[in-house]
Amino acid sequence: MKAFVVLSLIGYLVVPSGADVLGRCVVAKRLDEGGLSNFEGYSLENWVCLAYFESKFNPEAVYENVRGSYMGYGLFQIRDTDWCDNGKNRCHMSCSALLNQDLNKTIECAKIIVQGKKGMGSWPSWSLNCQNSDTLERWLDGCKL
Repeated sequence: MKAFVVLSLIGYLVVPSGADVLGRCVVAKRLDEGGLSNFEGYSLENWVCLAYFESKFNPEAVYENVRGSYMGYGLFQIRDTDWCDNGKNRCHMSCSALLNQDLNKTIECAKIIVQGKKGMGSWPSWSLNCQNSDTLERWLDGCKL
């Protein structure tokens, strides 16, 4: 029974072998280069904060939410049920395309998501950890963009 519980917990966060977690400033630079700085009025700090709380800067993270019956993919843990080819595919891409270190597809899909009526509120972790934070500027401390 204990083994089953441990294996179940491990199954919640599946990270491909050899996955490289990106540094905070690398993430900031790639998101900035991808045009997310002030996209739809959200600062780059908000995007970096979101990336941290969704994947701990791991662009290859895959999370299975058994209760919610969805999988989250990549840096922003984009849900398959709405945004990639396992569901409604509103971003018009495969879920595996979101598991890429260059972040191009992730940024493309995030732009589509944030243009919706909830904005960055589409990510509950942003609402809980980043929205209205008075320490957002720390996410870019020391980064040369």
